[in-house]
Amino acid sequence: MKSIKTLLFLVLAAYILIITDLILFKYTSLETFVQRFHLDFQDNLFHWQSHNFIPLNTISYYLFQSELSFSIRFRNLFGNFAGFIPFGFLFPLIFIKFQSLKNIMFATFCLSLLFELVQLVFGLGTFDVDDLILNTLGGVFGYFLLFLYLLFKKSIKKSTLRKGGG
Repeated sequence: MKSIKTLLFLVLAAYILIITDLILFKYTSLETFVQRFHLDFQDNLFHWQSHNFIPLNTISYYLFQSELSFSIRFRNLFGNFAGFIPFGFLFPLIFIKFQSLKNIMFATFCLSLLFELVQLVFGLGTFDVDDLILNTLGGVFGYFLLFLYLLFKKSIKKSTLRKGGG
């Protein structure tokens, strides 16, 4: 059982590295970022105008007003949702404390917030409160998939026991 947990932990670590690369380094490499690293609060003041702090603003724009192609809108909306499904599935398998909806929602929100704040502070993208919403919903969906998987596994086990004992 311990080897399964270790394997799950390694899968989660690989997932975190991949999602970090996809979110934080989609426009620049880590090497380029380190070479140009500086915090110049006076000159750019974090480029506040390019960020979205209004809930559902980006989501409604992509759904109802955007002139962008469907594939771009779908990739942005669905990508933010789907990107956090693995977290919602894997995290509670490894950390027992996070085997409740409330706790996995909180953990997913915190991970997403960390990514958004890093983007905001270090200019590695744009902060978007709608990403927090979509990422958190994705994590919750992953948790529900885990819940369904465990229910299915339990029902198979019961069915097998009944057939073997009958």
